[in-house]
Amino acid sequence: MSLRASPVSILVTLQNVVLRGNDRPLFDNLNLTISSGDRIGVVGINGAGKSTLLRLVAGSLTPDDGTVHRGRGVRVGFLEQDPDFAPGSVRDAIGEGWEAAAALDRLGMTGSLDQHTSSLSGGQSKRVALAQVFATETDLLILDEPTNHLDLEAIEWLEQQIAAFAGAVVLVSHDRFLLDRVTTRMLEIDRGATYVHAGGYAAFLEAQATREEIAAAAEATRRNLARHELAWLRRGVKARSTKPQARIDAAQRLLAARPDAAARDGALDISIEMPRLGKTAVSAYDVTFAYEGQPPTVLDATIDIGPGDRLGIVGPNGAGKSTLLRLLTKQVSPHSGEVKHGAKVVLSHFDQNGADLDPEATVQQLVAGPHRPPGDLADIALMRRFWFTGALPASRVKELSGGERRRLQLLLAVASRPNVLFLDEPTNDLDLETLRMVEDFLAEWPGTLIVVSHDRTFLSRTTDRLIEVRRDGSVHAVPGGIDGWIARASAPTKSSSLRVDESSDAAPTVSKNKRLREIEKEMTKLERKKSKLVDKLAATTDHVVLKALGDDLHSVQGELDVIEEEWLLLSHD
Repeated sequence: MSLRASPVSILVTLQNVVLRGNDRPLFDNLNLTISSGDRIGVVGINGAGKSTLLRLVAGSLTPDDGTVHRGRGVRVGFLEQDPDFAPGSVRDAIGEGWEAAAALDRLGMTGSLDQHTSSLSGGQSKRVALAQVFATETDLLILDEPTNHLDLEAIEWLEQQIAAFAGAVVLVSHDRFLLDRVTTRMLEIDRGATYVHAGGYAAFLEAQATREEIAAAAEATRRNLARHELAWLRRGVKARSTKPQARIDAAQRLLAARPDAAARDGALDISIEMPRLGKTAVSAYDVTFAYEGQPPTVLDATIDIGPGDRLGIVGPNGAGKSTLLRLLTKQVSPHSGEVKHGAKVVLSHFDQNGADLDPEATVQQLVAGPHRPPGDLADIALMRRFWFTGALPASRVKELSGGERRRLQLLLAVASRPNVLFLDEPTNDLDLETLRMVEDFLAEWPGTLIVVSHDRTFLSRTTDRLIEVRRDGSVHAVPGGIDGWIARASAPTKSSSLRVDESSDAAPTVSKNKRLREIEKEMTKLERKKSKLVDKLAATTDHVVLKALGDDLHSVQGELDVIEEEWLLLSHD
């Protein structure tokens, strides 16, 4: 790729930058220096001002106060969250250079060179813009949500491009795996204040937790001092000729004061009741589906999803993952084969497109549904759990931000009390705080989960097994879950996968495959248990606790060794 950077050291400097939003400051006295070789990740909740900061750095926005200085001759490449192209073909947009064509090929869009830019989907536009920016000679790359709509192989390619780039990179992303792999600093935006943390995403989380602990301790100290002074003043008041009422009032005001409000009202509490699921959830037998005049999108797929299963679905863009989801939810019928649902299945589908939301409807109308008037107390409580407070419940869908619309979709999906939940690319446009909360909920949620996602961290935290949809329509199991998938993406010639659709063989093969799936789920659970024990060991110096944790770790490792041996025997049988 033609990404040669100039030898400029300091590229952009922001000094005492102030930018005011409609009802609050977005930034207050922001200071930041960007130099060649920097890899800066920008994080914050939806609406915090992340994209606005990128526009300030790029020079397309001017601050209300302070200065933004760019070095002489510094070349900036800016990937916007919603790219816009001049009328013409994709070839016109990226130019004639081989670099852009090669990038477009890696992003799975070689066949779209002659497509008009006005007909591109949001995901296609993002990939064309990515090829465009990576084919341009720049000193500073500014990337706003570059992984949206990219498959895992394309994300791996993106990581390699960032690592090889000699200039500086500033990016906003919800892909925590990417942030931890490529960033050297993290810039956190929190209610107008900005914090710079050295290191990647993990270091940012540690620093954020430490800051919150220090703030909590300082608040406790402040209130204790106020109580002590108030008690002293009250004890001594009768012995004085003049009552120190002013000091008493000041101490009471100090006690009544509150620390800064949280950016959102508490945790995302989405614990809800759900109907009990029977012995069967969803099964597909020899399912094939093809769009008219096209080769099969899904070919001879056999998938068995039981109660409590956590299944992730991965594959290249356009391979048919969303189509497989629509087949499993019975939104479309297979051309051959059969899809069955258990008698007690209550199904909910989180659609990545959001096309089923009426743009004129308000949040509270959608939550209430057609059979209840808006504003029911239970609905208000439910909306608060999803941070729809203040004026948001009365807002129309068309007025919501992308992240708010995604959050509303999730709210509506969970509000239907399903016991089988299908999620199609749920992480796009969600901020990191919401993602963590959703993952925590799904980790404890007792229902059956089927999720299509390219977010490696999300898949790792929410799924127990993984299947891959390939370009030829075939469906395969991925041994080792998301870790196995990442290893395979890095070294494809050294990996192998196990077909899911082998039920046409003899009955013993079906039994073997079922046992393999059970083993893979158990291996994932044991690996998580092992990881937690290792973290606890690192966090304690108590010899008694160390001994107990060491014994537990030895036991878990023993179980892993046994079950991995069984997996090896079965998978090579």
